[in-house]
Order: sequence, then C-alpha cells, then structure tokens
Amino acid sequence: MKADWFKDAKIYQIMIDRFAGVKTSLNKPEFLGGNLKGIIERFDYIKNLGFNTIWLSPFWKTNKYHGYHITDYETIDSRYGSIDDLKRLIETAHQNSVRIVTDFVPNHCSVKHLFFIEASSNRKSRYYNWFYFKHWPDDYLCFLNEKELVKLNLDNPETAHYIIDIAKYWLSFGIDGYRIDHIIGPSHKFWKKFYFEIKDSFPESVLFGEAWGAGISSKYFETIHIRNKFWHRLFGISQEKLQKQYCGVMDGILDFRLNQIIIEEVSKGKGFTSGKEFRNKVRNHFNHYPDDYYLVLFLDNHDMNRFLFYCKGDFDLLLEAVEFLLTTGKPLIIYYGTETGSFNTIPVQVNMWHSDLNVREPVNWSRINYEFYNRLKALFCKYNRTDT
Repeated sequence: MKADWFKDAKIYQIMIDRFAGVKTSLNKPEFLGGNLKGIIERFDYIKNLGFNTIWLSPFWKTNKYHGYHITDYETIDSRYGSIDDLKRLIETAHQNSVRIVTDFVPNHCSVKHLFFIEASSNRKSRYYNWFYFKHWPDDYLCFLNEKELVKLNLDNPETAHYIIDIAKYWLSFGIDGYRIDHIIGPSHKFWKKFYFEIKDSFPESVLFGEAWGAGISSKYFETIHIRNKFWHRLFGISQEKLQKQYCGVMDGILDFRLNQIIIEEVSKGKGFTSGKEFRNKVRNHFNHYPDDYYLVLFLDNHDMNRFLFYCKGDFDLLLEAVEFLLTTGKPLIIYYGTETGSFNTIPVQVNMWHSDLNVREPVNWSRINYEFYNRLKALFCKYNRTDT
C-alpha cells in the first residue's frame, strides 16, 4: 500500500496565489492573482530545476488568499482557475514524469462554509453534529484559537464519509496524493479509516501529514487528538514522539524535528553539516523511525522563516544544507522562492497578525537570480536518479 515512487520525490512547494499570474508586486493579505494557468505557463521553470513533484496549496473555494479557509470542498475557487485548468496541469505534469500533490485540509473549514452556516442557525440541521458545539451557536471548537476556522467532527460517521469521499473525488482527477494539514486535529480512529479507504481505491497515492507541535500549549489540547496527552501536559509536546504517532496511518510525515536540528546547527556557521556531532544527531533521529515511513525533509515553508534568514543571507550555507538533505535519499521539499534567493529579514511571529506575509511574497519574474537558480539546479542534477 506504499507509494514507492515517493521515496525519490524532489518536491517544489507552491502557494498558488503567489507564484505566477500575479497582477501586482505589492505583498498584501489578499488575493494577488496567482493561478493554475500561471503554473502551467511556468512549468518548464520548475521541471528544469530537477523537481519531479509539485505540491500545491489548497485550490478549493475559499475566502482567504492562501486557501486554508475552505468554504466549499467540491469546487475550485474561480480565482485559481477551473476544473479544466487543474486537468491540464495534471496532464502536463504527468507527460513530463512529474507528480502533483496538493494540500488537503480535513480538520477544519471556514465559518463561511454553508454546512456551518446552516448548523449554527438551525440546531435541528443535519449538520449540527458535524461540528463540536460547546454552547450553540457561538461557542464551538476550532483550529486552536482561530474562531474563523471551525473544527469538523470527523468521529461523526456522516462527516467522515463526506471528507473521505471528497478526498477520493479529487484523486480521481489524477492527483498523486496529499500533504495533509494539521493531522494532530482529527483522531487516530479517523486516520485509520481514512488511510485504508484511500489506499483501497488509490494504492499509489501518497499521504503524508503535518504534525507540528510548536507553540501548542495545553490550553489547546481539547482541539487536538494526540496520544499521551497527560505526559504532553506535564513535559510539553515532544516533536520526535509526535511524528512517530502516525506510523501505520500515514505513508510519511513532515520532519519538523530534523528542521529544528538543522536550524539549531546553522547558527554555528559554514561547514556545520560535516561535523561529526551534527551527523550523529541526525543519524540518531532517523533511527527512531521504520524504513518504510517516509520522513519528508524541508528547510522552510509558508509558516516559518525562510532558511536564508538563519543563514543571514549566506547562499553557500543554504546550498550546503540542501546538498546534505539530498544525500539522505529521503523525499525533499523546496519552498518556492528558495531558488531565487528569497528570504525575510523580519522574522515570522506566531502572535503577530500577517507576519507570515514576509515569507509569502509573490515571485518577481523580472528579477530572478538565475546565477543561484543554476547553482541549485546543478545540485539537483548531481543527486537526481536517472533510473526512475
């Protein structure tokens, strides 16, 4: 039931609204115009770097530019494009031996979703039990403390059936798998059902999760379904143990623990990846997991500082880290803009509204750093397998 192709995945992460087709150079917390057609038009730019997989941000109908506030799971947001655009992107990718994975967000939806609007206005609605109302209609469980994102009750069989069917529906268009958002929200019971039903219909699809424990204090524990909450309350969430919880119900996991290790080490300067202490630490970390559980490696993403922030703009240090990750033989994600040398000078702060805009800037296609682009391309060429 494993997606064997994924072990060699070199993944390019795209935020659809910020990549191509953007109508302005201003970076604002609103839709800027990026779309699926733009990705198709820039496909060679991605392919030529050496990537064999593209990870798309959510493309469903939404009321936020980044796509994570879903208002309809059954419809592509017209600002991103159409069904035909999605089909054409998938077809273009597959013709070039490139896979397409997309974000899937089953834990929560926008308060603007019609199901929640009905449930919060009519207690007898069939959708009432699709959510966790503490005191109807205004007090409900949400994504951590984000009241605009209402938590779905996936232990309700009807809700679980709907979400699983939605996942299957979009896979039927040829999508090759999902990066699953906030997997610590739903229960392990749900994930077991989800995993085996998806794999029964789409055995080659890949399912890898985001289990990120950073900043989640015990006051949010009622919104998540992690195991051993008692110990986590006492000692805090162990990222190592949290990632391991999903062996057997996911093909793999985003490796936030390795990301922590690398960020801690990069402050030591050039040559950090060749140090014996660092390599032992990484080896011990990898030994915590079975070989058939994919640890999906990355240096940064849309929620955190770009890696160059920690490198203080040192491109050589960034390339050293990328090369080290390529030597591990594990799936690797590169966040869009890395190849152009993008980085933030103002840090992302969890409690500062829209501070993540600093790492979600639109691509400036008139100012691509092709010198660095080609250096990164050469690295990928060096380590890409030619027999797949």
